[in-house]
This record gives sequence, C-alpha cells and structure tokens, in this order.
Amino acid sequence: MRKRKKLALSCSAVLLSAGLLVPAYDAPVKAESNPVTMNKPPVSGFISHDELTRELNRVERTSQGNVEVEVAGYSNQGREIHKATIGSGDKVVLIQSEIHGNEKVGTKALLEMIKKIGSNNSPEMRQLREELTIVAMPMINPDATELNRRGTEMTWDEVTTAFPQLEEAEPSWNYYTYKNQYWDYASNPGFDMNRDFNPDLNYTPQPDDFPGSSSEPGWYITPEAQTVRDVYKDLQNQFGTVDVFIDLHHQGDYVIEGTGDPVTFSLSGVFVPHPDTEEGQKYSEYADQYNVEYAKQLNLAAYDAVQQMGNSPFGNISLYPQDLDLPGTALGSFALNGSGSVLFEITGQTQDFGQKRMGQLRRAVETGVLGILDGVATGKVQELDADRYDDIPLTDR
Repeated sequence: MRKRKKLALSCSAVLLSAGLLVPAYDAPVKAESNPVTMNKPPVSGFISHDELTRELNRVERTSQGNVEVEVAGYSNQGREIHKATIGSGDKVVLIQSEIHGNEKVGTKALLEMIKKIGSNNSPEMRQLREELTIVAMPMINPDATELNRRGTEMTWDEVTTAFPQLEEAEPSWNYYTYKNQYWDYASNPGFDMNRDFNPDLNYTPQPDDFPGSSSEPGWYITPEAQTVRDVYKDLQNQFGTVDVFIDLHHQGDYVIEGTGDPVTFSLSGVFVPHPDTEEGQKYSEYADQYNVEYAKQLNLAAYDAVQQMGNSPFGNISLYPQDLDLPGTALGSFALNGSGSVLFEITGQTQDFGQKRMGQLRRAVETGVLGILDGVATGKVQELDADRYDDIPLTDR
C-alpha cells in the first residue's frame, strides 16, 4: 500500500516540437534589438494551475480509493507539480503533459482520462486498473502555464546558485532570453525544460558540458525536470522498469505528406539513433534495454484506435520526423532507459483553437492514449506488426 499524501490546495498567484511563435528547437534564441508591444494570445477555456489542483483533489475524493494524488515536487516559483496514480498492476505507464506551458490540450485530455479510468467501473476500466499502474503528471511546467509560454521561469543566476560548480560556465543553449510580440524572455528568462533531461538518471551538472546542443544530453538543472526524473527513478526502483512513457505536446499546423489534408496530431517512437548503429554508437551502453520495436507497437496501438473512429476530424494521423537525435528530451532519455516511448504532437498552438476544435483534439488524444493502455493491459500491443509503423504517413513540414 502506497503512503498517501494529501494534496494541498495551491495559494500561488497568478513543444518537444517548436511552436509557431518561438524559434525552432535547436535555433539560437536572441533578444530583439527593438522593443515591441506584448500581445499574448488568450487561453480562455484551458486549465490554470489552481483549477487543476482543485479538480485533482475532487477526483481523489470521489474515486473510492482508485486515484491517489500527491505532490511530486515544486516548480522554480514554488508551484506544486502533481502526480495521480491509478491502478495496482505490474505494468507501469507514465504519462505527462504541458512540459511547455503553451501546449494545453494534453492537460485537459489527461485530466479527463484520470477521471474516467479512476471512476468508471466498466469491465474495460477495471481491467486497466488491475493490469496497469498508471502515473499521470498533468501540467509539469506550471510556471510557464501561468505565463502561457513555452519556457520555464528561471534565471541562469538561479541555476548557478543551485549548482555553484557552474559559476564560470556559459549558459545552456536552451536558455531563452529573446523578446518578440508574444514572449518577453529578455526581462523574464527561462529554459526549454524538454532539453534538460539526461539518460544518465544520476547525472549531476558539470561545467564542461555547457552550453551543450540539441543533439547532446541535458543536465537536470531545472526543478521541473528533476521532479519528473525523480518520479521515473522511484518507479524504476519499485517496479524494475517503466514500461511505457507518453508525452503530450503541441506542434504547428501541418498536412499529411503528398496531400493537403491537415494533420490532427503526429506520433513518434524514435528520438535517438539506435544504439546498435554507427550513428547511435555513443548510446551503446543502453543498447540492451533500448526497445524501439515495442515503442513502434505502442504508437501503432494509438494510430489504430484513432483510425477506427472512421471518417471524422480525428483521422489524419502522421509520423513526426524520424531522423532525430534528442537525448536531452524526456522521450529520448527514457527510451534509452528501456521505456517504450510515445510522442503525441497535437496540431496547432493554444491561441489557434476555438472550443469545438479544442474538444475534437482532446478526444482524439484520449482515444489514442486509451488505445495504448488497452493494448498494454490486454497484451494485444505485442501482437502488432512493428513494421506497420513505417506505413503511417509522414508529416509535410
């Protein structure tokens, strides 16, 4: 029986992919020379940190013991980072959302799934609870959520205070200090925390590893990434492995390659070169536990579930670019640690959505993730032909 820790209500005020309004994921970020007027897009209809806290408390109270909510850690500004645990099975699934604070649909989808799996007593939901241990971490970057921006709220001086050995190091490449009509990182800097992960889960920051690059591991310098890492390590210690890791993101508006059909969302299970290849030789120490075939099967489970919805707004699912080398992402780091990793890249940014479209995208994500959970719980996912993964159409970017 897990030790329960009641979740306190917060009294705080207030993309793996590149967003449409921020630089590409490995492009330099610079402050503009001329000041501009801030014009942040609205986020009405999405969930604030305080609203999420209240709702998770309510779900825990009404779930008849099926949902356990805890504070896993705290953001740099002191906001709670929550985790909700559902089920008691031997197969472990870790799901997170809103690693970028302006990528919000995944949080609504994840909250709805927590409610459904925890409170619904259908045979299907009972089977998920019996076969799986599902750990959901919605809104893992709450400071950015409150600012409705991609990056954390943290200065390099705060990093060097926490890690004095970095005092003479150059700031990391993912440190945002630019300014445009939407985001003012120049006066309020932060980090792309989805480049702050490292496959060495016990890594401590070393000056020689800075500033780094997109194709190199991160450092665990942000408290948000440290919290996710610590949850992952705790699950490893308890269960031996985290079988599945799912990360919910947003991307730009794209079309299916060779068509004009707009993408609903993109999937991927490939984030680093295979350790057995020449390109991936630097990851050879992880070769025995890296299981990209299982990751492809998990992606197929999501793809098939959404395709079964038929001719609908949910149908245009594509593959995210596959020639990636991103060990500093949570997806890349955890894949190298043996997790079958799945990326959801929901189309568009939060400022693009009306309520109807937001609801459609949320349901598409719920359908895909539940398809994965069902496949893992029943064992059917391992019957899928991983070669079919390459038949999923590519994204035209």
